[in-house]
Amino acid sequence: MGAKHPQCSFGRVGGVRLRQTLWMLRQRPGSHDAARALTGGAVRYGDFVAAGVTRSAIDRSLRSGEIVRVRRGIYALATIDEARRSALAHGGIPACVTAGQLLGLWTPEAPGVHVWMAQEGHEYPHAGCACLTHWDGAAPMAPDRLPSVPRALLQIARCQPAEVFFAALESALKQLTLSRRQRAWLRRQVPPRLRAAIDEARDDADSGLESILRFRLLRHGIRLRSQVHIPGLGPVDFLLGDRLILEADGRANHNGESKRHKDLVRDAKSAALGYETLRYDYALIMHEWHLVEAAILAKVAAAAHLR
Repeated sequence: MGAKHPQCSFGRVGGVRLRQTLWMLRQRPGSHDAARALTGGAVRYGDFVAAGVTRSAIDRSLRSGEIVRVRRGIYALATIDEARRSALAHGGIPACVTAGQLLGLWTPEAPGVHVWMAQEGHEYPHAGCACLTHWDGAAPMAPDRLPSVPRALLQIARCQPAEVFFAALESALKQLTLSRRQRAWLRRQVPPRLRAAIDEARDDADSGLESILRFRLLRHGIRLRSQVHIPGLGPVDFLLGDRLILEADGRANHNGESKRHKDLVRDAKSAALGYETLRYDYALIMHEWHLVEAAILAKVAAAAHLR
């Protein structure tokens, strides 16, 4: 998955470093303007000039390692996120799933950096380049910005599998970063095959893993109730029919022996209450779905979800 708007977010550690860097820049004679110009994380050289930052102030900060030259004419704080740095070096700004991650949307692990290029832009070779470019026809914003949430979702819709788009969309809805008006705009813009996914999307998924599991079962006509509260047990990820509980265990909340024990205790309690639990982790859902799918369909065929 109200959340603070994550535009230009560096995370907690990065945020601390950013404040420290700005503080250090402000202590240097003649560099106060450089600090003010870099509060967004990255600028063009022309932005420095417009802010009255001198060449000597820029050079001093470069020598100290507090800022870096990403490519000719583009400067950034040394603490900038590596994905944003790669996108700027390539000639654009983060796009698609890369932008989604920086905006706080759920996206699966994926190689490469997605870059939004201006229509008249140029790609630049750089060290370790694994960039995938998006030419949307709309000029990206300044280097210190990210695409809007609707724009990032549209890029994901056009680039990624439908289930990834669905999970990112539900993440935005959960975080209240996509308005009703923006959702309607997105529905008009996405390929027609994805409009049903937009109609099915809800704001109650606790993780992208839950969204993907629910989306995959929709293909079989199976609709799950999410975050159902069961007396004596508490909330469960999904309830199928009257008595079949489905739990999608993300890595963060279920790793470790003690957490695994709590899950087993919880499953025993659910059995005592007359429910059956199917519990799957990230690896099973994402990499061995055929096993998960076969197990759920077998339970449904045997009417194990009905009392």
